[in-house]
Amino acid sequence: MTIQEVLDTYFLAWNDGFRSNNGDKIRSLMSERFKGYWAHSGLAEPDVYDYDYDLDGVLSQYKHAEKSFEMLTATLRQDGEEYVVMGTETNLVDGASFPAKCMFIFTKEAGDWKLLREYIELER
Repeated sequence: MTIQEVLDTYFLAWNDGFRSNNGDKIRSLMSERFKGYWAHSGLAEPDVYDYDYDLDGVLSQYKHAEKSFEMLTATLRQDGEEYVVMGTETNLVDGASFPAKCMFIFTKEAGDWKLLREYIELER
């Protein structure tokens, strides 16, 4: 599977999750060692979350939402076992656009690509 296919699968899982309010597909694409960092200009420090965060609760906050991602770079490392992906994620929420700069770390676990870490910084 190419890194673009991995990203497409991941963001499709998010968009399916927004429609169903069920985060199981998203979580299945995450490593159990997952750690995330989310911030915006009003925060002194980023929010930190892990594999067990309340995905269903997050999804249920949004009636009409969709995510997309434009990859800028993808760097293979660790002898082909990890990807560092940088780009812009855009969340469209009730017609309003919320772009964020992102870095995702995907790692191979039992032959499947899993999201190990994400760093998300809203542009606003």
